[in-house]
Amino acid sequence: MYLSGFADEAAKDLATQIKATKEIGWNAISARSIDGKSIHDLSDKDFNKALKLLEKEEIKIPEIGSLIGNWAKKITDDFDVTLGEIERAIPRMNKLGTKIIRVMSYAQEPWGEDQHEEERFKRLRIIQQRFADEGITAVHENCSNWGGFSAKHTLRLIEEVPGLKLVFDTGNPVFQRDRSKSEPHPFQDALGFYNDIKEYIVHVHIKDCRYPKVGQTEPEYSMPGEGDCHLQHIMRDLKARRYDGGFAIEPHVATVFHVEDGQKPDWDQCYKSYVEYGKRVEDLMEEIGWECKPCE
Repeated sequence: MYLSGFADEAAKDLATQIKATKEIGWNAISARSIDGKSIHDLSDKDFNKALKLLEKEEIKIPEIGSLIGNWAKKITDDFDVTLGEIERAIPRMNKLGTKIIRVMSYAQEPWGEDQHEEERFKRLRIIQQRFADEGITAVHENCSNWGGFSAKHTLRLIEEVPGLKLVFDTGNPVFQRDRSKSEPHPFQDALGFYNDIKEYIVHVHIKDCRYPKVGQTEPEYSMPGEGDCHLQHIMRDLKARRYDGGFAIEPHVATVFHVEDGQKPDWDQCYKSYVEYGKRVEDLMEEIGWECKPCE
């Protein structure tokens, strides 16, 4: 079991992301963006520069947090956009030695409207197979996408897309309505979602938060173990099940990806909170009895 994190929540530039990672004591980053650009959208020059720095600092990249089929992509968008992202990602993952890529099932359409389910399944089969052909595991994340509507929706993806695996985000259920239940669609329960899908989980994103207050859609993100996500319970169960995959922190506590329009993150706060978050996760792991090892 190893620990990594979305270090673009600590800093935009890679050098500072690496600094934060090493300050926690880790040797791995779950790569999402560098200087505000996704790994698969960097220029060749900027990617090669990043690759050399990672090699020099001996930092591993076990996972790419891609934009493939994410909550900002509509299922009615041109599929060539996705195919281009795949074809740019694969050679870079091969150079980095990365074997896991996070994908999603495209943005949720307003509930009650056509969700274009068959098109989603068709695209995800192609996505999964293309990466599998390269020895890469595509993992679907429960987020603001079709699979995030409920655990039942995620399990339907598993049924419809042979070979698809899951990355479970512990925090995302708390701000998602359970569309498998009748109106008014209660918020999901993170532990219940986990229990339904756990046999397909090969990677975990650690996030904790409290349910949105009445009239709000955004949750209040918290330090690990202080929210409504049953984080300790889930981690204990994973250990009991002899889970041997990785964990990646995705704190959101400094609101890097959820700032209000026109606002800018306080990057000093982001850095400090990221490092503190990582150390608190280590403390939780130690309490549970996990032995953290360097990423190989």
